Formats: sequence, C-alpha cells, structure tokens
Amino acid sequence: MPVVDVKNLAGKTVGQVDLADGVFAARVNPHLLHETTRWYLSGQRAGTHKTKGRADVAGSGRKLWKQKGTGRARIGSIRSPLWRKGGTVHGPVPHKYSYRLPHKMVLGALRSALSMKLAEEKLIVIDGWELETHKTKPFREALGKLNGDVRTILLVDNEGNRNLELASRNLEGITLSLSRDLQVYDLLKHDRLMLSKDAALRLSELGAGGGFADADGDDDAAAKPDVTHIKPAATDVAGTGTASKKPARKAAHKAAKAPALKAVKKKAEKPAKAPKAAPKKPAKAAKSKSTKGKGSAGKSKE
Repeated sequence: MPVVDVKNLAGKTVGQVDLADGVFAARVNPHLLHETTRWYLSGQRAGTHKTKGRADVAGSGRKLWKQKGTGRARIGSIRSPLWRKGGTVHGPVPHKYSYRLPHKMVLGALRSALSMKLAEEKLIVIDGWELETHKTKPFREALGKLNGDVRTILLVDNEGNRNLELASRNLEGITLSLSRDLQVYDLLKHDRLMLSKDAALRLSELGAGGGFADADGDDDAAAKPDVTHIKPAATDVAGTGTASKKPARKAAHKAAKAPALKAVKKKAEKPAKAPKAAPKKPAKAAKSKSTKGKGSAGKSKE
C-alpha cells in the first residue's frame, strides 16, 4: 500500500496517508488510456458542421437556356454544383460524435492514470484547500511553495470550494475538478496532480467497492462514473482462471434437443403400414348387353 506525505499550503509536511493499491499502484494500461481519451474528446465535439447543398443556396430554378441549338453546355439550374456559388455535393452534415464506452474501461483507465502519476512522483496530497481569501496572488504564491515552476496543475477537491474556484480560475494552466468529475484526459493533460486529503481517500474507494454518489442520491452516469466494485472473473475447478461455462451450455443444448429426439424415436418405433391396394374396377356385363340386343331384335321381328 503506497504511503504519501500530506502537505499544507505552506509546503510543510504535516502527516501521511495510505492510498489503495488497486487505485494508485495498479498496472498501467496504455490502450485503456488511449480509448478513454478518444471517447472523451469525441464527446466534446459539437458536430454542428454543415455546408449548403443545391437546395439551400440562393438562385432561381429556371432553365437558363434551351437544351439544344445554342452550342453551349446543357444546364438545368444556376444552383448546380458545377457552377460558381452553386451547392456543395456530399458536404458534412450535423451529427453527434459521442458514443458509449463501458464503465469498466473508464474505471480501469482512471486507475491507470492515477497510478502513473504516483509512479512518476507527480502527485501531491494537500491537507485541505482552506483559503482565507479568494485573491489570486496569495494562491499563486502557495502553489509556488508546493510545486515550483510547473506550468500545468490539476487541482482536485472533494466538494465545492468558492474561494478556491475564484482564486484558480484566472491562472493559466490551472484546472479545478471535483473528485466525482475527474477525467483521464485531464490527468494526462496536466504535468502535476494535487489532491486534497479527502479527495485522495475518496478516490481510493475505486478499488474498494465504493461509489461517487452525491448526498442527494443523484447517480447521473453522464456526469459521474459508476465506481461499483469490479469482481474478479470466476475460475474453473482446475484453477486455470477461465470461467467454466461448458457444462451449462451442454445441458441447455441437450434440453433444447430433447423434444426433437423423442419425436424421432416415436416415428422409428411405429410399424410401417402396408400400402393400400388399388380398388378394382367392376367388370362390364357383356352378356347382359347381348341379351338386351337379342330382345330388341325379337321385338322388331314380331
């Protein structure tokens, strides 16, 4: 467990704080840092770009000259993309660039960024941002005692501090953020990270199953990341570290095939039926016809 000195605004060490291994001593994953930075910058794009097509530009829709007989190229409208001040073909249209990134990736990238700052000795824990005034000059002097001549600093506090906000907003390269709104892009962009003691302890909850929910119970996922504890993957009986899903899949597969197999077995058990014989046609009575003929002939003779 990493132990970091706690300093006051005068630059003197006033104590120490233990930070969580899972947050400030985790393995750095460059791929997660890249993906989270790309996701954050995509969400910051306005996406309001647009060009005018031939239906949007000014101009008459009438045909300028007849189709044939003039010797000139055929033309249907002055707003054609081929003409000067005509419409643009396949130009950009307004759309959103934001997309969803899994919370586990965001949390993993946040752990990687915090661990990298501590490993590079660019993380300072402050006892508290208790400023007597909102003036910028004394705050700039306090930062000089703590940090020297570093140009970009990220300040992180647990709750809103009006004096800190007013004193830091006019300083170039100084950014103030709340612990629940901390972004990986801000951590990578600034040279030095300054955390209040309360904010450092709250960030340690990222590896202990804690959360960043407000006191009012607002859990807006777009503004505050979900920091629920990530449990390790289930291991199989052999202890290989992979989840044993094959038995469950086989059982489900057998259960799905059972009705079809029963139907096939019933068909096989039934005895084959003998083919039906074709019905015999009744033979025509030739004798009766002959007798009928004779009777008619006898009658005629009579």
